[in-house]
Amino acid sequence: MDKKGVTKGLRKAAWVRRTSELPRVDDSDVIDRSLRDPSAFAEVFERHAGEIGRYVTRRVGPGVAEDIVGETFLVAFRRRTAYDRSRRNAAPWLYGIATNLIRRHRRDEMRALKALQRTGVDPVLADSFADQVDGRVAASETSRVLAPVLAGLDAGQRDVLLLTAWADLTLNEVAEVLGIPAGTARSRLSRARTKIRSALEKKEYRHG
Repeated sequence: MDKKGVTKGLRKAAWVRRTSELPRVDDSDVIDRSLRDPSAFAEVFERHAGEIGRYVTRRVGPGVAEDIVGETFLVAFRRRTAYDRSRRNAAPWLYGIATNLIRRHRRDEMRALKALQRTGVDPVLADSFADQVDGRVAASETSRVLAPVLAGLDAGQRDVLLLTAWADLTLNEVAEVLGIPAGTARSRLSRARTKIRSALEKKEYRHG
């Protein structure tokens, strides 16, 4: 079955499960149940497809986002036997899978960032760094400033920055899902934030 078929099947199974009004349990319990009843994994899709989809779309644009989201849940389904059931929330795990898949689509990511630089239409980017932005600077202008900075980061720095800013993961969670030491994640985030801060300060200086 291809990625779109998997996505369609999960959505259908999720709808069936919603109608049965099952009590909500932790993701880890759902994944454990899916080892005996594979259709139960649809509940993981129902819970997290929206947030994973938004994250992926912001990174690579809508063109390939659906395929990446579908592949994310297909990979997760295939790897569910290795899932650490002490992790009650599966979102960080799914974000990690999605981020690894995004690396195969660097051209799409660069294209999305160029579009953001040109149009400034994604206010989420500006909101992520709102504490560093002067209130007089419009979100669209800030997005135009930040887009080329993000494009100029190395892939590791960009992954850590956007997993904390857009996926709202902690540094420890980021380190775990990317398979890197916590100190490395902290260093990458610090370097990325320094570059972001410098770009915003230059923007404010020009408008001062």
